[in-house]
Amino acid sequence: METVIEVQQLRKVYGQTVAVDDVSLRVGRGEIFGIVGPNGAGKTTTVESVVGLRRPDGGLIRVLGLDPQKQRTGLAQRIGIQLQQAALPWRLKVWEALDLYATFYTRTVPWEPLLEQWGLAEKRNAAFSNLSGGQKQRLFIALALVNDPEIVILDELTTGLDPQARRNTWDLVRAIREQGKTVVLVTHFMDEAEVLCDRLAIIDHGTVIALDTPQQLIRWLGTENRVVFEANGGLQTEMLSALPPVTKVERHGQRVVVYGRGDDLVSAVVSALGSHGVPFQNLRTEQPNLEDVFLALTGRQIRE
Repeated sequence: METVIEVQQLRKVYGQTVAVDDVSLRVGRGEIFGIVGPNGAGKTTTVESVVGLRRPDGGLIRVLGLDPQKQRTGLAQRIGIQLQQAALPWRLKVWEALDLYATFYTRTVPWEPLLEQWGLAEKRNAAFSNLSGGQKQRLFIALALVNDPEIVILDELTTGLDPQARRNTWDLVRAIREQGKTVVLVTHFMDEAEVLCDRLAIIDHGTVIALDTPQQLIRWLGTENRVVFEANGGLQTEMLSALPPVTKVERHGQRVVVYGRGDDLVSAVVSALGSHGVPFQNLRTEQPNLEDVFLALTGRQIRE
């Protein structure tokens, strides 16, 4: 796969704070590449260095073969960016924003079709202040695409959106990649990265602590499956702990979590509950996910 972004030993320091320390990664053409981690991990500083908005204190960066510091003007013509703190004048209308952004580039695509494509046609005359959170995000995506970029960088795209708007935005990200573009998705939502990304780098304290596909990272973790259910006070957790597939049992009030390995974990738990006459409800299974990977690597909650 052709490399379109190369970062080697990136370092950025603010006073006594090391924001990014020895970050190295490569992004291939046509993939959705995730940069994930908790707030304050160094994700946005990394991305701002990649696009030339921050001057690194060390390391090498090449984007589409260009140096973001020395060739920033040329690079800006070939990438699209939606940054975490993106905003527009409140009275600016949707069509005016697109028309304005089109004047920034030597090469553009017609912005009228972007209104249709991103569900903004009915809002073309609406002021930015009157848009919903999801509509604002769709506008920022449209603005990032007006120059027909080869790489689109989306920083914390779904923060503050309701669940429905988040899922709709995921579809938009997939649609960008289907247009043949490379997407760099910066997020602190592990479920988002797991669903969307072909590969991802997990960053914590300014350092890459893991880099692979979501599936390989989960497989590497090798953690137990979980059976979760609710039971009354008559349950003795010792009888579940004694089952061969079970490695651990946790109880929090009526909620019981049984950890274990093997295809027969669920059947063993259900059979034991039935044979001991223990009523239960809301039983479900949970598979290992990226948040489990993060917790195993860092030992702390993802959204601290």
